[in-house]
Amino acid sequence: MKKPVLAAGAVAAVAAPFAYLLWKYYPRPGPVGNYSVPEPAKAVDLRRYMGRWYEQYRYDASFEEGLEAVTADYSLNRDGTVRVVNRGRKGAPDGKLRKSVGKAKVEDKATNAKLKVSFFGPFFGNYWVLDHCDDYQWSIVGEPSGRYLWVLTRDAKPGAEMLNDLEARVRALGYNWALIHFTQH
Repeated sequence: MKKPVLAAGAVAAVAAPFAYLLWKYYPRPGPVGNYSVPEPAKAVDLRRYMGRWYEQYRYDASFEEGLEAVTADYSLNRDGTVRVVNRGRKGAPDGKLRKSVGKAKVEDKATNAKLKVSFFGPFFGNYWVLDHCDDYQWSIVGEPSGRYLWVLTRDAKPGAEMLNDLEARVRALGYNWALIHFTQH
């Protein structure tokens, strides 16, 4: 009788930390904001896409909850993957810094517009560059479920004209603007 109890205890002791890590780092989906996410509009030049991006708008996600002043830094690795460093500040633009480092791999080599991104072990999520400016000053990123959306710019505080244009583009792609979080910088 004691052996099954000990075995169950040992399994629980091993499984509990793993379950906690999954709960903490594995994304929990939010509401669907677009039931028919379009395919990416155009090819992406990965070298031009690299560098710092400032998040202007997003759909809230568990892994970004409460973050402001969010940035994403992308750099090409020698093996063709992309190093991803996301930073954000808890609660306000001057809040405590949170950082996560991950990697992305290109899924669609013909366009480079569909990638898979991982911040936690073998778990990868979709990262689709749905649209971008020809000079790479802005980018709209989503994924096929319609639960995640990011609108990125090269400037932390772009002008009203660009932000209005981005709102119109997001709406034209079929996203529910009422679910948007406006990121403070």
